[in-house]
Amino acid sequence: MISCPGIQKKTIRRHYNVSTLFYRLLWGRHIHHGYWDADESPEVAQDQLTDKLAAAASIARGSRVVDIGCGMGGSSRRLAKLHDCHVTGVTISPFQKRWASLAATRHGLRSRTRFLCADAEQVEFRPGEFDAVWSIECTEHLTDKPEFVRRAAEWVKPGGAMAICAWLAGPDLDEAKRQQVYDVCEGMFCPSLATSAEYQQWMRDAGLEVEVAEDWTRNVDRTWEICRDRVLRFRMYGAAKLIDRQQIIFLDRFQTILDAYRSGAMEYGCFVARKPQ
Repeated sequence: MISCPGIQKKTIRRHYNVSTLFYRLLWGRHIHHGYWDADESPEVAQDQLTDKLAAAASIARGSRVVDIGCGMGGSSRRLAKLHDCHVTGVTISPFQKRWASLAATRHGLRSRTRFLCADAEQVEFRPGEFDAVWSIECTEHLTDKPEFVRRAAEWVKPGGAMAICAWLAGPDLDEAKRQQVYDVCEGMFCPSLATSAEYQQWMRDAGLEVEVAEDWTRNVDRTWEICRDRVLRFRMYGAAKLIDRQQIIFLDRFQTILDAYRSGAMEYGCFVARKPQ
């Protein structure tokens, strides 16, 4: 694991309160990568990533799902709409919570979704409350990742799944690549990035059986080409200077994360682990 000391919860909360509009303008209704098989549009690619994770986790119709790091609620709504799931979304940002709730109402999904503003490392749920714990690109922001996996495994009922997509540090990095990962952590407000092997071990330590551990890097890295180009096209630096200058380092690191994926310093992982019956 590569750590970036000093990243605080209040910084992450403020980032998402302020940057959600940037994300929406730059990327769309999902705050996560797209998954490309060919030349799909970014919107289709984002939906494909959600759908691939749902298929890997065998999300059944009517499942009860907790979406940790739900952002604006894009994946929560898609699970509710396509799989008739009952989804509880958790975000650290009160702005995102309001956005997600309003969007669910607008799409006629209020009865199948609810959204909470809470710290994922502090939120409490009953043991066995959910068929699936779902998290796309949130665990990067957690301080104690192994403890979160342990706690979240308790929320899964027997036979249920934990499904996670995460930014990862690559294995066996030299000093230059470690610096690339550190720079991403600093600019993207991640206290640390772990390896694929570490995530799998945490899941096993929590009593889960790892079913899927895949590297999706080559299918998702186009995300950052598109975001980088849109930053320039839409003159987002000027907006950042007016709204919140702290967002400038965030925008600057779009090229850094793309370079880190291409060099092998970073990977993008998909993990599904199941609780034994």
